[in-house]
Amino acid sequence: MCVTTKKAIILRYSEIYLKGKNRGFFEKVLLNNIKQKLQSFKYELTRISGRYIITDFDEIFEENIINSLVKVCGLYSISSALQVPNASLEDLISVCKKIKIETENFRVTVNRANKNFRVNSTECSKILGEAVLENNEGLKVNLTSPQTVLNVDLRENGDAFIFYNSIKAVNGMPVGTSSKGLLLLSGGIDSPVAGFMMAKRGMPIEAIHFYSFPYTSELAKQKVIDLAKIMSEYTGNIKIHMVKFTHVQESIHENCNPEYMITLMRRIMMRIAEKIAKQTSCKAIITGESLAQVASQTIESITVTNDVIKTMPVLRPLIGMDKDDITEISKKIGTFETSILPYEDCCTVFLPEHPIIKPKMDKVLKEESKLNIDELIVEALNNTEIIDVNNL
Repeated sequence: MCVTTKKAIILRYSEIYLKGKNRGFFEKVLLNNIKQKLQSFKYELTRISGRYIITDFDEIFEENIINSLVKVCGLYSISSALQVPNASLEDLISVCKKIKIETENFRVTVNRANKNFRVNSTECSKILGEAVLENNEGLKVNLTSPQTVLNVDLRENGDAFIFYNSIKAVNGMPVGTSSKGLLLLSGGIDSPVAGFMMAKRGMPIEAIHFYSFPYTSELAKQKVIDLAKIMSEYTGNIKIHMVKFTHVQESIHENCNPEYMITLMRRIMMRIAEKIAKQTSCKAIITGESLAQVASQTIESITVTNDVIKTMPVLRPLIGMDKDDITEISKKIGTFETSILPYEDCCTVFLPEHPIIKPKMDKVLKEESKLNIDELIVEALNNTEIIDVNNL
C-alpha cells in the first residue's frame, strides 16, 4: 500500500492560548517573527488548529531551521515530523510498519484531536503499536517508562503527524507584543540575561553601554557588541547606545568621597538612560541587578538609584535570582563564554576599596552637589555612538 507522506516541522505555542479576544494579535506577531527567522530558507507555512506547520523545505536545512526557531520567543516546542495528509487508519498502519525503532522498548501515544477518527486514542495506540512490532524483531512495549515514544497526532483537518520527540523552545510572549525597553548592558553575566528575560515577555530591546576609554579597552567595547549580537538571536535587532563615561567618572573621582563613587555613578547612568529611553520611545529601563549581589544592589542602594528616575519603571527581572540561576540561563542562551572574557567595563574604573552599601539620601545629595551633573550629562549624551547590531 502506497501512502503519501511528507516531512514537516510542527511549531507549538502555549501561553498565547490564554489571551482570549486578543489572541489574534499575539499570533500575528509570532508569525511575523517566525518568517523573519526563516527569511533565508524556502518553505511553506500553514496553520492547523493552534499549530504552525512548516513543509516543502529542503531537508538538508531541517536542523538549521529548527535551531533558528528554538530561539523565537513565544514558541513552546518544535517537532520534526512525518505528515500523512487526510490519514486513514489503514494509512497509519502502513506507515508504522515501515518505522524502525533502535531502542529495546517503545510506546505509541496517540493524540486524537480529530474526534471523527474511527477508533479512539487507546485503541489506535494499540493497533499502531502492533504495526511497529511487525518490522522490529525483539522490540518490546513499555507503557510506563519507554526508551522511545512514537507520537501520532491526529488533527481536526484529517491530517496526521508522526514524530518521536519535541524540542523545548523559549516559550513566553512574542517579541513585539509589549512596549520597548532600554537595557543597561554592562558586559557581565547578568545584564544579557535580564534582556533575554524581558524579551521573553514580549519586550523589544535597545541597549545602553557606558565605557571609559582609555581606562577601558576597545576590546571591552567589542565584547558588549558581541553580547548584543548573541542576544539579538532571541530579541531581534538591537541598537546599542555607546556612552563615553570617562569625564563623569573622573569628575566623581576628583571631587567626591570615594565611598560614594559607585552610588553617584549609578545615579548619573540612570539619568542618562532615562533621557535616551525617552528619545527612543522606550517605556522602561531594564537592569541586571540581583538583590544583595554587590554593594550597589542592596535595598538602600537600589532606592537611592531609583530616586532619579521620574517618568518610567525600572525593571529588574533578576532581582530574586542567585548567581547560579543567572549563570545557568546565560549558558543556555550562549552569552556566558563572552561575558566572562577578561575585559573590564567602566564599573571597575576608580573602584573604591570600601564602597558604601547603605547610602543615605542626604549624604548622596551632598556629594552630588560637588558636581555639575547637568553639564556632565549633556557632554555624555553628545559623546554617544549608536551601533546597529544588524548592520555589522
